[in-house]
Amino acid sequence: MVCIFTGIVEEVATIQSIRQANENMVLQIQAEKILEDAALGDSIAVNGVCLTIEKLEQHAFHATVMKETFHTTTLHRLQLREKVNVERALQLQGRLGGHIVTGHVETVGKIQRILKTSNEIRLTIETEPKFIKQMVLRGSVTLDGISLTIFALNARTFEVSLIPHTYETTILHMKKVRDVVNIETDYIGKYVQSQMATILTEDFLRKNGF
Repeated sequence: MVCIFTGIVEEVATIQSIRQANENMVLQIQAEKILEDAALGDSIAVNGVCLTIEKLEQHAFHATVMKETFHTTTLHRLQLREKVNVERALQLQGRLGGHIVTGHVETVGKIQRILKTSNEIRLTIETEPKFIKQMVLRGSVTLDGISLTIFALNARTFEVSLIPHTYETTILHMKKVRDVVNIETDYIGKYVQSQMATILTEDFLRKNGF
């Protein structure tokens, strides 16, 4: 089952405890709003990473970060009392305010520049070229669970713009140059890229008699 998020952060929560469980990591996260209708087994995006509620308390939930997720996202960098962006999975009757986000973070990026003006905050992010190729100008990308629009693309960097409200009500206002963020590229773009690669390969083989 694929859970769908929107990239519209609902709340900034707090890491209450971190413990190792064999090769996995178990997080206890303090939250309020997202727990109003939460149940065991629900999916919650934490800094853009889809996690499952395994234990519920009055003002907190517990979730396990599996080994692969631990190594491919920024969650292994979390510390006690650190703030995180959280969002509940989209309900069928809900509004898709951002874009389709699966919570399957593929890579991380490093903040290269933060430019603030009275109207916007622009972030320049560096990441691997193979993930840059999955992006398009004016397309969508998710940073730490936040749905954003791409305004510039280069071989190794891309640029996004945030309105002051988004910047101040998520953990991005706590980030500094050289800090690392989770990245999920657009789901539809990845699907199209994969299908086109298959079609072009099959066409090449057919034309060359293979």
